Amino acid sequence: MPPRGERGSGPAPEAETKKAFSLKKSTSLIKRFLPYLKKHIPTLLCVLLCTAASAAIDIALPLIVREITDTATVDVAALTVKKIISICLFYIGLRIIGSISEYCRSFYGHAMGVKIENKMREDMFNHLQTLSFSFFDNTKVGQLMSRMTSDLFDVAEWAHHFPEMIFSTVIKFIASFYIFTTMDWRIAVAVLVMMPFMVILTKKTRTKMRDTFRESRHQVGEINAKLEDSLLGVKVVRSFTNEETERKKFIDGCREYVAIKRRSYKYMSSFHSTVNLIDGTMYIAIVAIGAYFMSKKITTPGDFAASLLLVSTLLGSVRSIVDFSEQFSRGITGIERFAEIMDEVPEITDRENAAEIGEAEGKIEFKDVTFRYSDEGRTIIDNLNMTLEKGENLAIVGPSGGGKTTLCNLIPRFYEPESGEILLDGKNIKDITLHSLRRNIGVVAQDVYLFSGTVYDNIVFGRPGASMEEIKEAAKKAGADEFINELPDGYDTYIGERGVKLSGGQKQRLSIARVFLKNPPILLLDEATSALDNESERLVQESLERLAKGRTTLTIAHRLTTIKNADEIIVLTRDGIAEQGTHSELMKNDGVYSHMYSMYSKD
Repeated sequence: MPPRGERGSGPAPEAETKKAFSLKKSTSLIKRFLPYLKKHIPTLLCVLLCTAASAAIDIALPLIVREITDTATVDVAALTVKKIISICLFYIGLRIIGSISEYCRSFYGHAMGVKIENKMREDMFNHLQTLSFSFFDNTKVGQLMSRMTSDLFDVAEWAHHFPEMIFSTVIKFIASFYIFTTMDWRIAVAVLVMMPFMVILTKKTRTKMRDTFRESRHQVGEINAKLEDSLLGVKVVRSFTNEETERKKFIDGCREYVAIKRRSYKYMSSFHSTVNLIDGTMYIAIVAIGAYFMSKKITTPGDFAASLLLVSTLLGSVRSIVDFSEQFSRGITGIERFAEIMDEVPEITDRENAAEIGEAEGKIEFKDVTFRYSDEGRTIIDNLNMTLEKGENLAIVGPSGGGKTTLCNLIPRFYEPESGEILLDGKNIKDITLHSLRRNIGVVAQDVYLFSGTVYDNIVFGRPGASMEEIKEAAKKAGADEFINELPDGYDTYIGERGVKLSGGQKQRLSIARVFLKNPPILLLDEATSALDNESERLVQESLERLAKGRTTLTIAHRLTTIKNADEIIVLTRDGIAEQGTHSELMKNDGVYSHMYSMYSKD
């Protein structure tokens, strides 16, 4: 099996470069995101309406100042207390409306963002469920967790801030320039000429910021992956007294993250200081132009005061967009990393005309099956032909690397053969839907995986919705009911991460109970007792014999004494099937199996 972190067919999803993913532009990524936004059009329209109200109220203040200034300049007596109070009350009323609009904009905008985030996370999770085992063989879980959490959070923030930011700016621009043209078109032209400089002069810095955001996202995933490895392997770390080594690896990863963040803060600081300089320069230029026009009687004091406020509003709006570039970069980077996962194509899918099957009879045939992992040159299985009859217990033995486990993985289509075909009850398994094929197969492996939760949670996983009586019956058949009842809370006992509170034999019997509850006609036993002590092996072996009764069973074993009663034994080597027959027949042949058994007996 290929080592983790490498991909046999192209670069790993977590591999990051300073180049944008597949050279996609921001526009194409936004188009990729739009289907998620379209589902919330009513909410978005409500948010934009509130945004428009807030923007309009911001524009109202310069007009009020203009009215007061011009009135005072022409006839100060006309500026009565009553008029001032009326204007102030009018503006306060506008501000109350603006506050309500701002509350609705913020609340509904964030609520829409979190719904989009949740939908994207669901879609990513559902897509991950369809990806082939080869993808997970070569992808770090920490990277996937980073993409599903922090990346999508930034996408959610971007999702609602981006439309309202653009919409607010457009309204302020249009309204401000219209007002400018009613006062003095030359000031409007001066503003229009200077505005693009802020965007142009910050373009390079924005690009560098986006690159460092992408690097920091990748490094967060690396830290998550390292943390997961260290915490899940804490017993191994301590048994080898390698705490200092693990600490150094983790610190190195954190330092790399700090270095990346320092670069991003450098570009961010440069970005904001440039914006601040341009902002101030533009503002004082407008002040100078307006003051000159006023001195030449080209514009009135009221128009000049209103111009300053309008320019301040415009510059604030533009600055908000430029400042938003940071969040925009985070959001686009998050969409990029989301798209990378969603663009992963499952290697194993249902054929177009694949059919559902009910309960299989259990006859399995291998016809000229050849298999090799995509990133390995060596052929693991070469032109294998064999038949497993209905209800037969077939055992496979042989040296490591001979393809025994691979053989088991091919039957439920965890991997696909390079050539040849596998038949179930005479039908190519590729013509059977994956769900109905795997529903008919139960797997008990050496490496037992138990979920964090209770005993009940782990057994009922075999058939969700099963009654408590059925669960207890499955546990009794697996020889697990006795030790379960001795646990502090019985079936409701929390067993820890990956069942850490249970012994190896207890975990294995729970996994067997899970398969008993599933009750499949086909059983794959992949070295299910090889990691157990003698007492646990005896108990588990008894459970397995009860489980295998009446089922088509394929057993992979290193402990040859556990398969003496198999209906047939196949010795599988790298050269294919070396021998096959019953235990007694193979012992009489004095061949590979006989020598293996003799060596095992001596051990």
